[in-house]
Amino acid sequence: MIGRLTGTLLEKNPPQILIDVHGVGYELDVPMSTFYGLPAAGAQLSLHTHFVVREDGHFLFGFATEEERATFRQLLKVSGVGARMALAVLSGLSVNDLAQAVALQEAGRLVKIPGIGKKTAERLLLELRDKLGKALPGVSGARLATAPGAPPDSKSDILNALLALGYNEREALGAMKGLAEDAGVSEGIRQALRLLSKG
Repeated sequence: MIGRLTGTLLEKNPPQILIDVHGVGYELDVPMSTFYGLPAAGAQLSLHTHFVVREDGHFLFGFATEEERATFRQLLKVSGVGARMALAVLSGLSVNDLAQAVALQEAGRLVKIPGIGKKTAERLLLELRDKLGKALPGVSGARLATAPGAPPDSKSDILNALLALGYNEREALGAMKGLAEDAGVSEGIRQALRLLSKG
């Protein structure tokens, strides 16, 4: 099993990144909560990882904190929740917000995440109730590093990230209209997700 990777960040194409570890390039999918804190390309970083083997391929997921990975693994234990949906949940809600939603049984916060319907939200709340709150008391939302501002063409990266997270083009473009002009990729995605969750 691959439990942790330390190397050089080569590419950032949300939600996927590429890390060079001693000449081997690893492609990882990361939740937006991790993506927000990534350093600039060329910088060193370490990520906790989770390796998924399926019939159609092998997939590697990366997380800034052990709490994120632990939550991802708890989500995978919920019936009907696969790796993509678990990643979407962690992209739509921080670990603390998810734990709070579970503690308060707030299905409304979960159904705002693309791909999560009312029944799935209720199943998540039911199955995580005795696991998440106890496992993650007072979780800190640690960040890897502060990402620098992105160039003007960051708009296409933001759009691609929103589409990859399951929003349709109309929703994504609508959210992007409310972004600050100087928003970099990470901040732009964060602002767009905030706007979409209110909508």
